[in-house]
Amino acid sequence: MEKRTLAQIEQEIAETKAALENVHGTETEVYARIVGYYRAVKHWNNGKRDEFGIRKMFTLEDSKLAQTKADVKAVKEEPKAAAKVAKAENSDLTSVTYELYTRKTCPNCPPVKAFMNDLDMPGRNIDVDTKEGLAEAAKKGIFASPTVIFYNAEGVETARCHNVEELEVVFQKVAVSA
Repeated sequence: MEKRTLAQIEQEIAETKAALENVHGTETEVYARIVGYYRAVKHWNNGKRDEFGIRKMFTLEDSKLAQTKADVKAVKEEPKAAAKVAKAENSDLTSVTYELYTRKTCPNCPPVKAFMNDLDMPGRNIDVDTKEGLAEAAKKGIFASPTVIFYNAEGVETARCHNVEELEVVFQKVAVSA
């Protein structure tokens, strides 16, 4: 292996920086669900494109509840901890509750409803097709169905899920159904 001088190394760094300044990517085509099917966002009408621009993706880190990394960790672990305690005591999850927001025409709602019905925990289903259900969803910033919100014993939101895969990860179904 040949030895390089400091000048050669600095020259390589300068060439690399110059090359990075001239990097130009290609346009990325984004697909999203609109009116029941997936389509490239660039082909949507202006109103739907504007609506897509203001959509919020729910993440725990962006939640009002998660102000610090310690809060994030505690909130993420709470449903799992509750499930493990329930399994250990061979009891139900009466201290954890949920709200399930659905629509009659939602193709993704039946599997989530079935998952929630298999759990032994108190909760309620809210139909966002009704005026009252839509108002309640709007108060909680819910823009998609299905959405499941879990609350701990103190009534603090601990998690939001939108499909069975997220429910299995957050809730650890194996631990609860035992």
